[in-house]
Amino acid sequence: MPKAVSVEQLGATKAKFQVQIDGPIEAVWKEITRTDAPIAAFFNSQMHVGAFQPGSKLAMRSPDGKYTGVVGEILEFDPPTVFAHTFKFTNYDDPACVVRYELEACDGGTLFTLTISDLPTGTKTAKQMLQGGVMICGTLKAVIETGSPSAGTKLLFTLFKVMAPMTPKKCRSEHWPVD
Repeated sequence: MPKAVSVEQLGATKAKFQVQIDGPIEAVWKEITRTDAPIAAFFNSQMHVGAFQPGSKLAMRSPDGKYTGVVGEILEFDPPTVFAHTFKFTNYDDPACVVRYELEACDGGTLFTLTISDLPTGTKTAKQMLQGGVMICGTLKAVIETGSPSAGTKLLFTLFKVMAPMTPKKCRSEHWPVD
């Protein structure tokens, strides 16, 4: 089982990221489905959902709630092992892709797998998703194992906050309701 994040490109439109996290499956599940605070592994966005069930909308918003960076629809929700949803960046006109989080209890903790499929090839979405997968897995591992993201990740969050005023108007949360 990988201690560091492993990456596997599965053709042009699919990639898999995997990491072993030294923590119980319940703690990992709680972190990736929390709605009461920003999720460090999801670039410090706070998840807003209509309900955790297939067909419900979700939005990943800035900690202050003013901007929505990602929207999607829940496709599968099977606690504490599978959470899948569509994923569309609000600042791009690219088609949505699908993210699937799979958790498996194992000796010493949880095997966490992030699979991204239906990547729109040659797009900004594809580029960011492929880069972001490693950070998501690494940050989730750090948060569960140490209680905090790395110093570099915290610095990135500060940069996001400073750059917030430059966020495109089309990303304002009033344009992306969850109901």
